[in-house]
Amino acid sequence: MSDYQVNNPATGEVEATYPTATEQDIQNAIAQADTAYQDWRQVSFGERSAILHKIADIYLERQDELARVVANEMGKPVAQARGEIGLVADIYRYYADNAEQLLAPSTIDVNSGSASVEKRPVGALLGIMPWNYPHYQVARFVAPNFMAGNTVILKHAPQCPKTAEAIADILKDAGLPEGVYNNVFATNEQAATIIEDNRVQGVSLTGSERAGQAVAKIAGGALKKVVLELGGSDAFIVAADADIEQAIKGAISGRFGNTGQACNAAKRLIVVESVYDKFVEGFTNAVSNMTLADPLDEGTFIGPMSSKAAAVNLQEQLDSAIQAGATVLVEGGMVKDKPGAWFKPAVLTDVTESMNVYREELFGPVAVVYKACDIDHAIKIANDVPFGLGASIQTQDTALAAEIAEQLEVGMVTINAPSGSEANTPFGGVKRSGFGRELGTLGITEFLNYKLIRDKS
Repeated sequence: MSDYQVNNPATGEVEATYPTATEQDIQNAIAQADTAYQDWRQVSFGERSAILHKIADIYLERQDELARVVANEMGKPVAQARGEIGLVADIYRYYADNAEQLLAPSTIDVNSGSASVEKRPVGALLGIMPWNYPHYQVARFVAPNFMAGNTVILKHAPQCPKTAEAIADILKDAGLPEGVYNNVFATNEQAATIIEDNRVQGVSLTGSERAGQAVAKIAGGALKKVVLELGGSDAFIVAADADIEQAIKGAISGRFGNTGQACNAAKRLIVVESVYDKFVEGFTNAVSNMTLADPLDEGTFIGPMSSKAAAVNLQEQLDSAIQAGATVLVEGGMVKDKPGAWFKPAVLTDVTESMNVYREELFGPVAVVYKACDIDHAIKIANDVPFGLGASIQTQDTALAAEIAEQLEVGMVTINAPSGSEANTPFGGVKRSGFGRELGTLGITEFLNYKLIRDKS
């Protein structure tokens, strides 16, 4: 039985099954990507740009259809899925419009003659992508690499095969030459085969710590460049002078958007003591009033989790915290009297360092609120996790915001809004959240050959 299937998390029903790639399929994909690279690297920026603009156009033309597929595959509310598609179009247009400038040669001041550095492609790359933002994650990897002249083999998440097919169709319909993008329904073992092949020059993975460790080990053994965007346990710091109503709205959006299944979600709400009670009252009231609803309904904010397995795992973490002494402010958990992967939002406090969940990522609709004595204590709590993806600061004092941002051990800081993503801003973290950057000016630099041209004549 294939691992690639559409298992609707709202109903629990398997709606479609796709065959896993054969070994010949894998070898064909590698050969096609390698062969296509030889021609694609010579294609002008103008021609590549025109294709990427066409990709963006098609995405917007098919926005509603694509959003419904995402809702059926992993449960994302259709309005949020439509927003994801809009961001994807922005990403393709950003690189279509800016890649030539970003990849322009740079000159070096030398004592004699001349020297410059050219930014050239390296070849075929493997992308291993997750289910939670199934279009966006692919776009932020492939768009810059297409413009750089690289080709791609793409292993999508097993629960999003219909989206994977839709992406391949869009790229083909936009005129992308055959072999520049190769969708494969590969197993983990087949992914390892691709990484180890000499024709493949690097790999980018967005996923769990465990997946990142496995891929990094294989890539390291094969001496391949790797970019990893892994888990996060982002802090959402509320200072004493914060606009509390705005902070509550931001915390709701940041923690429960995409049903809490985002690497950079606001998973830990750290509130200074003087405003803690006011924040907690408003936040818990808002969470208590949330209703689970059909992800295909336009007004739905929280739908099902992506899978029954994900819901079971989160329930085990929630139970562990409660058994260890955490206080339940809003009672939530798996909904056992209906099919699918439904999980009512929960809010915890009094989570201590002795509990496993203190340093674990809660990938779903469970929020943890911490009371900090002051800002210094808030920063200490924020940094006291193995992750370092992003963080959010709520304060009306710009100097204080800058001071806090400087001390946070993360790759991204957002002030007075929940963490998010834009086409022209880099995305990535430090510590166990991975390494490398995607999007923005840095997103196109990861898989390049910085070639020195030195003329001493």
